[in-house]
Amino acid sequence: MQESEPGGPGPAYGPSGRALLAASKYLAVAGGLVFVGIVAMSIASITGRKLFSAPVPGDVELLQMCAAFAASCFFAYCHLIGGDVKVDFFTHNLSPRRVSALDAFGSLLVGLFGALIAWRTGVGALAVKDVGETSAILGWPVWIAQALMVPGFLMLAAAGFYTFGIRLRRALR
Repeated sequence: MQESEPGGPGPAYGPSGRALLAASKYLAVAGGLVFVGIVAMSIASITGRKLFSAPVPGDVELLQMCAAFAASCFFAYCHLIGGDVKVDFFTHNLSPRRVSALDAFGSLLVGLFGALIAWRTGVGALAVKDVGETSAILGWPVWIAQALMVPGFLMLAAAGFYTFGIRLRRALR
């Protein structure tokens, strides 16, 4: 698959865009591997519960903590390859320049949203750390799972701002 500029065919990203795309791809792969691990752990826990009355202790806690991190890993890559869900019912008759302007505005919102969620998730993780909250069964610090989501949201913010720049330049041409 050849990666091109978001929003349609065109030349590949510049050097910073390719680096951002590569980093987001590695993050997405890490998230995918975590999900594979969650599935394996869930199968082991369900099998152990049904056959041996021995589930994986804290399996639901592990699933929640790991899934939160893993899910945050996919957003940036999805945005960079133009995999966002778009409804073009209202814009299919607009000029490419106007569509690019709307896409630029959407990417700006994605960047702002990513930055906001990263900030609030980081603040929340620090607050949970300060009160010392731990998971009920395993006793693991909850703040670590929350803090692990921050890089994915920061990457989403970077992807949004990068694609905003590309799409804005395209709209102004």
